[in-house]
Amino acid sequence: MLFLFGTHPAVALTTLVAALFGLEGNQAAAAATGNSPPQRRDHRPRDTAGRYNPPQYVSHHARADAIKAAFQLSWDGYYKHAFPHDSLRPVSNTFFDDRNGWGASAVDALSTALVMQNFKVVDQILDYIPTINFDYTNQSVSLFETTIRYLGGLISAYDLMTGNVTGKTRDRKEVNAILDQAVHLADNLKVAFDTPSGVPDNELYFDPPRKAGSQTNSIATIGTLVLEWTRLSDITGNPLYGQLAQRAESYLLTPTPKIVGEPFPGLLGNEVRISNGQFVNSHGGWGGGDDSFYEYLIKMYLYDPTRFAHYKHRWILAADSSMRHLISHPSSRPDLTYLAMWQDANTLRFVSEHLACFAGGNFILGGLTLDMPEYTNFGLELVNSCHNTYASTATHIGPEVFSWQDDRIPFNSSSYPGQNPIPSDQAEFYSRAGFWVDSGYYILRPEVVESYYYAYRATGDTKYQEWAWDAFLAIREACKVGSGYSGVMNVNKRNGDGYTDAQETFWFAEVLKYLYLMFSDDAVWQVQADHTNQFVYNTEAHPVRIARGYERGR
Repeated sequence: MLFLFGTHPAVALTTLVAALFGLEGNQAAAAATGNSPPQRRDHRPRDTAGRYNPPQYVSHHARADAIKAAFQLSWDGYYKHAFPHDSLRPVSNTFFDDRNGWGASAVDALSTALVMQNFKVVDQILDYIPTINFDYTNQSVSLFETTIRYLGGLISAYDLMTGNVTGKTRDRKEVNAILDQAVHLADNLKVAFDTPSGVPDNELYFDPPRKAGSQTNSIATIGTLVLEWTRLSDITGNPLYGQLAQRAESYLLTPTPKIVGEPFPGLLGNEVRISNGQFVNSHGGWGGGDDSFYEYLIKMYLYDPTRFAHYKHRWILAADSSMRHLISHPSSRPDLTYLAMWQDANTLRFVSEHLACFAGGNFILGGLTLDMPEYTNFGLELVNSCHNTYASTATHIGPEVFSWQDDRIPFNSSSYPGQNPIPSDQAEFYSRAGFWVDSGYYILRPEVVESYYYAYRATGDTKYQEWAWDAFLAIREACKVGSGYSGVMNVNKRNGDGYTDAQETFWFAEVLKYLYLMFSDDAVWQVQADHTNQFVYNTEAHPVRIARGYERGR
């Protein structure tokens, strides 16, 4: 049995492939790491002379109206049975406070209601926002979740409403109240950065604001603050908020110790010590705990390419390393492409998550932003493979966690530590689907339809609209219940195998927004393929206006 612990992941896989197949030198390296991937066709639309044409988009008003109806049903159930608490339990018609009891569903729903121009709901939320008491909660406060949902939602609403894009003039006092609450919340949250290194503590307590005393923090948390906190600085003219987030981010842009923190160029471990900003492991992937760090690198460059040019270079490093080292094709479906995870700089792990399916959209956005179609084309491959996770299950919804066996390693081999055996009861499923289900629940996650959205906006290919519509129909069939929509326990059972009885707040902010944007008319908040973007989306799908200089701060 061949074990290669303590070896660089690429070297470990190279050695394994060489040993198993008798390959030598560069042959093994190319087979193991994908250093010489096949040439991919440029899928961007072109005219008969080969010139790139910006895509044309097709509106489907009836489908957009169906998405709006799902939003209204979900909102009505929440407003009747849960408001002003955080979330609805649609089966039991009760509520639960999973985000500090500040009305997370309402704040998360606001930007979607504005985009849909659902002004009745907008008015209900705007009446509520000034009443939120961000000074008190009886729960611990997540810096990450509070930033992406509450702070991001408030900043986005302010940007949308001050940009005259809603079709309805608002009273200035209401708009100012949104910004005042955003500032108040950030002022309470900023204690998180009061550490020797400036790396924040993700767990806080309020009344009064104070840190929990955590020892480490994840790169997803540290790297998913910079857009919202920088935007708040740019709007208010107070540089402090952006400076705090950017200082924390600096430890991820120049990781130390490098041998631990950066097992591949641009790809990092996932935990950082709060005391000194040093990495404590080399684990990583494009999934939970890591994901939105990589996502925000290219989005910060799109937000302001002058101030954040160095973020672009770090994204390119991460993207290139992913395409070189992490590409994996399932043994039963080599036509599919997934990104492996890595473990302790010694082995790849052939496992992924619904969360990681945002990566296709992120590669597409990077390709559009940088005029580099190789990234867009690779992103489309990832989107196709994540679509497969939906098309293959009994409910036609993708699972939370799934695995596969790499086609470069002998079938069911136990010689490679990252290769898990195929569960005997899923052998037939794996042979046709190219993955098996590790965790089958679905909690209304958005990442697959998010990537459909970027694929459609990049290409104008209506097949992505059809995939999105199929996803909506499948979710409506499996998850619509009682007074709203609920997660289900097992997507590979035709009835979903029971309900979680939870309507997550990102159902409003992300799933319904991305679905609506797929079918609605073009608008200033839509992602554009021709460098005319006016907004960039935070990881909770709240559109943030792209910087036009330093706003009030200039």
